[in-house]
Amino acid sequence: MPGFLSLSTDQVAAFVELARHGNLRRAARVLHITEQGVRNRLLALEERLGVELYHKRRGPRRGQPLTEHGRQFLPHATAFVERGNQLAELFGQAGESHEIHVAATQYLILYVLIDAVRRFHRAFPRIHVRLSNQTEQEIEEALLKNPDLAFGVAAPYESSPELEYLHLFSMGWSLITPLHHPLLRKKKVSLQDLTDVPLILFERGSTGRQHVVDAFHGQGLSPRVDMETTNTEIIVRMVEAGLGVSIVPLMPSGAVTRGHRVTARHLGEEIRPIHSGILFRRGERRAAASQAFIDFLLPGERHKLAERHRNK
Repeated sequence: MPGFLSLSTDQVAAFVELARHGNLRRAARVLHITEQGVRNRLLALEERLGVELYHKRRGPRRGQPLTEHGRQFLPHATAFVERGNQLAELFGQAGESHEIHVAATQYLILYVLIDAVRRFHRAFPRIHVRLSNQTEQEIEEALLKNPDLAFGVAAPYESSPELEYLHLFSMGWSLITPLHHPLLRKKKVSLQDLTDVPLILFERGSTGRQHVVDAFHGQGLSPRVDMETTNTEIIVRMVEAGLGVSIVPLMPSGAVTRGHRVTARHLGEEIRPIHSGILFRRGERRAAASQAFIDFLLPGERHKLAERHRNK
């Protein structure tokens, strides 16, 4: 019966940093060792595993530095290093801070995550959350390509089968118009009423745009789209300036339109609600810091989690 394969955490960590940063020089800088030190660890790891993990060509290199074996080994290596860090934390050997990288859409950063991160930092001062603003499609692509990205927060229209979705909340749709717009004279506004009205919608390829277009087409209607832009805040300003009306998902708090000279009117159930949640790689073991932030975002869980942490 063969013995257990013994791997060095330092060697596996060198491989993970090479995958994250793309070359030996940046990996060495993160690990605070020389390039030759990184190379020696990787060669020893390859010898132990009996496979080539990365391409050895010198000079400028474009594209993926890992071999096919390296790509297969990467998720296991990442989990190995994370588990080692968790064990060190468990026994009080690692007091350093942790950083987790989270990608999210601008809407969710502005109206959900900024406040959530502020409260999370208060409860978990040793965990730093780094937010980056991306579209839904960019978030999905980054999760599949970048192992340094912990997870995404978005409203996916149809997520990749390689990703898992954890629901956070849903939002209904509202019509927003300038003050005293003729449409406001109606007791109830329908999509039929909006077919000849100049609309300002989200850009093509976004989940929000697709929800609205699908609703019109489902009733045999074609919306008149005069303008499109990337985010809700700009849409609100365009409507306020009298450039058209728009259909957007709004937070119940009213934070999106507060302070602007616009009126919001709920559109009922004509448009399918937009569901927002957490996207992460299917089957991947998450680091303790990432899981803590995910738990904090879940409705009803954040306060219990923070209280448990304070009582340790």
